[in-house]
Amino acid sequence: MDATPADGRLVVVATPLGNLGDLSERALAVLAGADALYCEDTRRTRQLLAARHIEAAGRLESLHEHNEAERTAEVVARVARGETVALVSDAGTPLVSDPGARVVAAVAAAGLVVTTAPGPSAVVAALSVSGLAAERFCFEGFFPRRGAEQRARMDEWAREGRTVVFYESPRRLPATLASLAARFPDRPAAVARELTKLFEEVTRGTLTELAARYAGEVRGEVVVVLAGARPAEAPSRAVLEGAVASALARGSSTREAVEEVASALGVARREVYDVALSLKEPPEGAQ
Repeated sequence: MDATPADGRLVVVATPLGNLGDLSERALAVLAGADALYCEDTRRTRQLLAARHIEAAGRLESLHEHNEAERTAEVVARVARGETVALVSDAGTPLVSDPGARVVAAVAAAGLVVTTAPGPSAVVAALSVSGLAAERFCFEGFFPRRGAEQRARMDEWAREGRTVVFYESPRRLPATLASLAARFPDRPAAVARELTKLFEEVTRGTLTELAARYAGEVRGEVVVVLAGARPAEAPSRAVLEGAVASALARGSSTREAVEEVASALGVARREVYDVALSLKEPPEGAQ
């Protein structure tokens, strides 16, 4: 029976991180039966299909960060005419720091079916073996490369109470851990390397310990899991009064003092402003 537009769908397919046994039966069926497979790297996908005895049969198309924009309309058109299109990345779940978001959004916006054959994800895999809290977490993609962006990101993590998961290249891991250790020396973390592969390694400790452990050459795919910041104890009224008084004594205006103290101590501006006003009011009974 010929396909009809109603039959069309885009299937986001999760593929193994390393161990081929992690490819689900449903993912196998989709890869075997799809009219087209759009791949981050056709060579990697061809190897996966060959290992599972699935015929590529001219169905492989490239879709990566450099051509996703031009491929998007093509994928939408194929789904619209009733084809099943599979979207795969090199490993794990597509779109998680991999191409595909533009395609998925366009197919969905066209009112067509987008579904998934779920499975491996390096983010969840690393989190699950990190030994850190997993009830609430955030994924941050790759750690920034530029110094100013790194500092801004660490400023955010200084206040982030959720567990943080991010990717890093093996070449940059030593420098990244050193920077994090300088800022958060005692913060618990874990480095998950080569997950599900022959030389899988998960190392847990403080950032200082991990920076020392990975100071040399590192190889393989890396995921870092960082414990969330502990809730800071709210500064007392006396501390706020002292900080505001000090800022005013240096010549800051009330507004400047409030901004400075609120930012430095992580306190709501309204609370600091109330303290500033109380310092400017004359003592009760004064003439």
